[in-house]
This record gives sequence, structure tokens and C-alpha cells, in this order.
Amino acid sequence: MHHFDYTDGVLHAEGVNLATLADAVGTPFYCYSTATLERHYKVFADAFGELRPLVCYSVKANSNQAVIATLAALGAGMDVVSEGELRRALAAGVPADKIIFAGIGKQRSEMAYALDVGIHSFNVESEPELLALNEVAVEHGRVARIALRVNPDVDPKTHEKIATGKAENKFGVAYGEALRLYALAAEMQGLDAAGVHMHIGSQLTDLEPYRRAFTLLRKLVVQLRAAGHDISHVDLGGGLGVPYRGTNDIPPHPSEYAAVVHETLGDLEVRLAFEPGRMIAGNAGILVTEVIYSKPGDGKTFLIVDAAMNDLIRPTLYEAHHEIWPIDEAARAQELVPTDVVGPVCETGDYIARARPMPPLEPGARIAVMTAGAYGAVQSGTYNSRLLVPEILVNGAEFAVVRPRTTYEDLIGLDRLAPWLSKS
Repeated sequence: MHHFDYTDGVLHAEGVNLATLADAVGTPFYCYSTATLERHYKVFADAFGELRPLVCYSVKANSNQAVIATLAALGAGMDVVSEGELRRALAAGVPADKIIFAGIGKQRSEMAYALDVGIHSFNVESEPELLALNEVAVEHGRVARIALRVNPDVDPKTHEKIATGKAENKFGVAYGEALRLYALAAEMQGLDAAGVHMHIGSQLTDLEPYRRAFTLLRKLVVQLRAAGHDISHVDLGGGLGVPYRGTNDIPPHPSEYAAVVHETLGDLEVRLAFEPGRMIAGNAGILVTEVIYSKPGDGKTFLIVDAAMNDLIRPTLYEAHHEIWPIDEAARAQELVPTDVVGPVCETGDYIARARPMPPLEPGARIAVMTAGAYGAVQSGTYNSRLLVPEILVNGAEFAVVRPRTTYEDLIGLDRLAPWLSKS
């Protein structure tokens, strides 16, 4: 469910008219719904009932501080994968002891900073990282609370670029190595190996891979406890999918996911942690763009819009599908024609949709690219020297610009001429 719908023939974000908003801020822009963010977080957290897990929103999905602060106000912790994300979370008011630091390439300076601010725990992904974190912790007179990320070699049945739980993926330690590495960690002065972590992929729409992975995780926790390790928390990662294709693509409800967790791990007497990102932010955001030209092609129309792959790279990177809604509801009644919705970037791969049945739209018409709240703005760039687009947060009938559009002075001002060029 989301809070984008038509009112009086115009698409609205909650109580905000998107045509009026486009006039005010220009296109393209991202727009996020506070009501959707809050609803999705609450539905997920409430699904686990008495287990009362630590729900750490995955900052990499959408790192705007207004989004982070909205979720933090509901009690959310944060899952971060870099010092930059950690600093964003802290700046948005998230308590350090509700932040989990994940990622396979933590640098020693990042470890030191995270230890100094007092984060909840680290998810450790390799033996070299284990050794490095121990050294940093000892140097700083700290003890790092950790969970080893264990790779169960389970196929999550998702896109190959967002699968993380197979043996061929770069993430985590091999399941068969876990007992040895926990024994090694137990000997280290700077580590408290109190947890186990597992995350098998993103945009999962089938619960069976979770059941297989969590069954293996349960077996491991039992073995670790039998070996004398005090395992007090289990981090199950994120990955629950969102409906990119509307009612034709409904993923499992969080309550169904929670039932699998209860079935496989409910009696372990551990503090559970989760790292949902896409499931919370995906449906809460859209990208609004305007038609520049309508160009006839061979058997189809090219609709050239002012948003491009540098603004939303998911269709190019993942062959991702996003529903497209015209801002003017009357356009939906027109006959549909095969359409490629493309941007101005000089790449054939610059598209939002290909061969999509679309109503004929004239220059100046605006469309909304749906389910763009996750992995949209965070992956945007300035290719072709295009400006980063603004991000807008709505709350009822109010809106705020929570990231302004950059300027050409900002963009070009990042460069510096070499001394020999400045002299000439």
C-alpha cells in the first residue's frame, strides 16, 4: 500500500497535488510520503509481536536524513555500510547504540570511529576483517560487539546482482567455517562474539529460501552454544520484496515472513534484529518527470523525458520494472501504444521503460515513476554533467524540499585546475 492516488483528476502524494508541486520545484524530482514510510515500518515491526526485535532500517536504500529522522522517531535503529551512512544516521538523531555496521570492506578508520561513538554491533564478513577489528578495538581500549555474517549458500531466487547468500557471492563467511571463526574470535581480547548474522539477498518474493536459511542458522546457533559461545542476538538481515508491478506482483506480507521466523527461530531466546530497507522505502517514493519530446519510431514511440539513467539507474542496472502513471488521470483513458520512455543521456541504455503500453503524451505532460523510493536517489549521479535532482517529503497537505536541486556552480565548482593549467 502507498499514499499516491488521484484526487479530482490529478495524482496526489497524500494531500499534495503533484502538478502544483512540479510547478513549484521543477522536474524531475523525487517525492516521498511520510504516511507510507510510517505505515510500512509499523506493519513490519508489529508483525513480530512479543519478540520485539530491533528493526534497523537499511540506510543504503534511501539515505535522505529526513527519511532517516522520520523512521527514527518511530523507534527504528539503522543498518549502515559506511562511515558516511553512520554519520548521516547520527546527524538525523539516531542513538548510536541502535546502529549496526555491516559491509564487507570496513576500513580501520571507520571501525575506530564506530567504536568511539558506541554503536550496537558490527556484522563481520571475513577472517581478515575479524583480525583487523580486534586490533583496532584493542588499540582504542574497546570491546567490539560482533556478529559473524554466515553465508548459507541458499539461492534467494532473485536478480543475480542482488543475491547475497550463495557461495559464489562476495558476502559473509562460509557456513562450514563458522565454528572455527567463532572459536578464533573467542580468543581475542577486543571482540565479543555475541551474535550471528545472515542476509541472503534483496527483493525476495518467495519465503522458502528464508525458511531454508533460517533453519541452517538455527542449527548453527545450537552448535555455537554447545561449544560454549554465549549467542544473545541474531540478525536476519532484510530482503523482503515490494510490488514493483502493482497488483500483479504482490510479495509476502510481513506477517507471513514473521510466521517463518517464529517457526524456525522463535524459541531460541535471542534478541532478533532485522535490516529492512526496500520494503519500507520502495513504495514510499516516486520520481516525477516531464515529457520533452514525443518521437515516432519503428513500431513504437520514444517518449523523451527530463529524467535519465543518472537519476534512476535501476532499469538499466537491474532490468527493473517500474509502473508509470500520468499525473493527469484523463490520460489513462486514451488508447495505449508501445512506448520507450527514455532520458536525454547519450547512452542507448538510458531508459526508464521499454516497449511499455502507454497513452500518447505531449511535451509538457508529466508522469510519475512509481516505487522509486528505494535505490533511486541514493544511486543517482551527475553523468553528462547533469544536476542532482531535488528530494521532496510530503506530510499530509504539507511538503518540504529535503534535498535541493544542485546548481551548475555547485557541480563545476567541485573541480580544480592543476597548477600548470591555472598559470596559463
